[in-house]
Amino acid sequence: MAIAKSWQRMEGGLVLLGAISAYMNLDHGIAWWLALIIFFAPDLSFLGYAFGPKVGALAYNFTHIYGFGAVVTAVAFAAGSVFWIGMGLLLIAHCGFDRVLGYGLKSPEGFQITHLGKIGKS
Repeated sequence: MAIAKSWQRMEGGLVLLGAISAYMNLDHGIAWWLALIIFFAPDLSFLGYAFGPKVGALAYNFTHIYGFGAVVTAVAFAAGSVFWIGMGLLLIAHCGFDRVLGYGLKSPEGFQITHLGKIGKS
């Protein structure tokens, strides 16, 4: 498990670096302060836990899978919206950032149980 977790954290770092690099080379017109808010916005999905662990895990995981940012980016690319491409890249970067820190997708059993293991002190 430790090796797999290390690989996923390293993968998250590469995704983070790639998405931020692409974002920085894009003429998206997003102010730095708005980019910072967008970068951390997926973490607001934890509010789903107010409705129980199953709803919380679903809301959190929906916004923390690479596919969510990838779909936003792909649709924006097809529509020719550089602004939304930037938004999608920030969402992808956030997912990579969370993986680097060891935060994985949540289990309906509880917030601290993730696909990368348990968060916090064992």
